[in-house]
Order: sequence, then C-alpha cells, then structure tokens
Amino acid sequence: MNKFTILVVEDDKPVRNLITATLKTNNYKYLTAENGASAISEAASHNPDIILLDLGLPDIDGTEVIKTVREWSGAPIIVISARSEDADKIDALDCGADDYLTKPFSVGELLARLRATQRRLAFISGPQTESVFVNGNLKIDYAAGCAYLGDIELKLTPIEYKLLCLLAKNVGKVLTHKFITDAVWGNSWDNDVASLRVFMATLRKKLEQSSDSPQYIQTHIGIGYRMIKL
Repeated sequence: MNKFTILVVEDDKPVRNLITATLKTNNYKYLTAENGASAISEAASHNPDIILLDLGLPDIDGTEVIKTVREWSGAPIIVISARSEDADKIDALDCGADDYLTKPFSVGELLARLRATQRRLAFISGPQTESVFVNGNLKIDYAAGCAYLGDIELKLTPIEYKLLCLLAKNVGKVLTHKFITDAVWGNSWDNDVASLRVFMATLRKKLEQSSDSPQYIQTHIGIGYRMIKL
C-alpha cells in the first residue's frame, strides 16, 4: 500500500468517484470531503500528506480552505478546478496552493502530478550533502527543513522551500526554466512555467528587501534564475 494519504475535496460525486477509483487502483490511501468545512476538519484531524482540492465548493470557496489549512499545515495542495483563467490560478497559488490542474483532466496527468509531488516531499525530507547552507543573512537548515533570514524563520510553502533549496545547491549558476520545472514539477508544461513565475515572485517577497534591487535571486529574462553568491 502506498504510504501517502491523500485528502480528496470534491463536491461533484462523479468526479470524486473518478479520483478515488484512480487512487485506489494505484494503491494510495485516501480520505474524502464534500465541502469546505469538512475539508478543514479532515485536514486538521488526519494531517494528510497531499490535498486534492476543488475550488467551487457548496459552502465556501476553495481559496478559503487553502488559507485556513495554511495556518497550520505545509501539506502540498493540488487544486483541481474548472476555473481556467490565469487570474484564478494565480489567486490559488498566491493563497498557498502548490499546483493547479484544470478540468477536464486526464487520469495520467493527475497521477503524474502526484508522483512529482511525492518526489518533492522525498527531496525535502531526504538526506542532504550539507546540513546547513549559508549565504549572507540567508541560512537553510536542511536537516530541520527550515530557512532563516537573519534570526527570522521564513514561512515558506513546500514549493517555495524546494525552489530555494534548488537555487542554493546551484548558487552562482543560472538555472533555466526547463531545468527548474523538471526538478520541481517533474515536467516542463507551459502552465508549470507560469506557476514558476508566481512562486518566484512570492519567494522573492519573503527574501528581498527591495524588488528593484534583488540581493539573493536574479532573473535572467527569457532564460531562468540564479541565486547570487554573497
């Protein structure tokens, strides 16, 4: 049995049945919730490893579920929604979601997203060659899975932490969009490049004193990003 437990938050019964049948066939453990209130309750009670979340819930909007869960949990949240506008995707990612899958979706892509998320979780919890990375006032404690700016712990989502670690391990090197999305999402789909830009923007807000004069992360337009060696 797959050791990961997945919370499926979906009010549409046929879609929920499709997702749970897929999870069961692929040996995932799962929980279900049909509305926002029960989703928050299940997340708090069972601490799932991954959350699959529809935004159009009957009681509250899915973004409110994301905000509430993010108050105590860093579990990866993959949004599965019929909302396909960039503004909806950006809003969900800004609220704390880690990935966004637009309906209708293929079972194959859903499973690929789950495998990519599992790899990210394994990376975060796995052994590191160096226990602590220091660059200027930035410190990453790989063993603890925490990052600090001075004495202040940074409140990072799992994706933001993965991006920060990836840049740190390649400090001084320009990493292309493809290299980063392959490492973080396990592929280079167009929407992952768009998601990368959003996450880099939110990560920078937490790292940089001024967006006009970046101290840690430099953008190479049309190419990728580099962590500056201080």
